[in-house]
Amino acid sequence: MTAEILAIHPEEPEPERIAQVVQSLNAGNVAALPTDTFYGLAVDPVNLRAVDRIYEIKTRARHKPLSLLISETAQAYGLARDIDTAFDRLAERFWPGPLTLVVKAGTRLPLRVTANTGNVALRVPESPIARAVVAGLGLPITATSANLRGMPECTSCDRVFEQLCDQIPLIVDGGATPRSLPTTIVDLSGGGNSWMILREGAIPTHEIALTLQH
Repeated sequence: MTAEILAIHPEEPEPERIAQVVQSLNAGNVAALPTDTFYGLAVDPVNLRAVDRIYEIKTRARHKPLSLLISETAQAYGLARDIDTAFDRLAERFWPGPLTLVVKAGTRLPLRVTANTGNVALRVPESPIARAVVAGLGLPITATSANLRGMPECTSCDRVFEQLCDQIPLIVDGGATPRSLPTTIVDLSGGGNSWMILREGAIPTHEIALTLQH
């Protein structure tokens, strides 16, 4: 297997090409596509065989949940439970953007996606391609970075092809990604408006703190 490369306009994604990606995901395939940080590996999160394939490609520990991309904040309310004002403030301020929020998972998500943690990591990316794929699929998509374990994250289609061309059937070429820092991850799963930075990335900790003070 050698991955097919599908070029899609990064700002104005062509609907018929987005439909091709959606068709591939519906068939249970893994596709690499650009986000606003790195290229990510996308699958239909309800297709457990496809989710397993991501863990295989990444040789990822099964206790690590996968983060999910959604197309708009409203989608989060159907995937999470016990959302509080800390979530609302951060989502309003930083979404779409490089912020991943860990919240308690709702009952509709398969346990395998949450790695049995009961939590889910959500993000609305600043990437028209990723949002269009989510909207077309009607479901969130996984967003783990498209690279092999121990190898650098990829900011271009060429880099993804170098690492994964024989592992996945489809790579979307949406040009170079605009950032080279990962997302900032904030854990809100403790409830009661408590929060904890799990990883500082493109958004500095002090901006998170400022947003939650007011």
